[in-house]
Amino acid sequence: MSERSHRPSDRSHVRERAVGGRFPLLEPAGLDEAQRALYETITESPRKDGPFLLVDDDGRLAGPFNAMLHSPAIGEALQSLGSSLRFGGRLPARTRELVICLVAAALDSDYEWYAHSRVARQVSVTDDELDGLRRGELPPSLSSAETATLDLATALLRGARIDDEVHERALPHLGHAGVTELTVLVGYYQTLAGLLAVGAVPAPQQDPETAGTLADPGPSTTP
Repeated sequence: MSERSHRPSDRSHVRERAVGGRFPLLEPAGLDEAQRALYETITESPRKDGPFLLVDDDGRLAGPFNAMLHSPAIGEALQSLGSSLRFGGRLPARTRELVICLVAAALDSDYEWYAHSRVARQVSVTDDELDGLRRGELPPSLSSAETATLDLATALLRGARIDDEVHERALPHLGHAGVTELTVLVGYYQTLAGLLAVGAVPAPQQDPETAGTLADPGPSTTP
């Protein structure tokens, strides 16, 4: 299968290229059998139709996905969990993306903000709401369910014991299944943010000919 066939169909107006940071970018032609299987799984998943760069014109994976190729057994487990959370979870899409952007902003994760601020806009998260999250604030436009959910996500990010009051506010909106999903969602994106931080992996770089198109600097000062 041609790597170029994996180019996102809705990004023809902008060219971006993957940046590996401390993780060498792996070329498709040099992948071993396990890496190739993971590569195909990632590039054939619903992620390929998203608004952020997954694979560049040279067939190289962007962001945490290139890092996953360096440890394909772990990478397979990670991508499977991420796919389940994004495409098989029960949280409303808008709530899910608010939580992911909250994690990205709190952990100053350049690539995750780049990717999920774009996804968030597709599910009706506004620029004002994103700006609030980048400042570390809960936007006043959130519903009571969203506020309770993000309060619980914020408590999880602090890593301390969760107060009964925070849990009790979220539980009626989420149920025990939703609390479980939210907790794993926060943990998953913390894991990705840590992987990206260890690798000093920034958001994709834009081709000079299209620089500024669809740009979003995100919350990070990561070089």
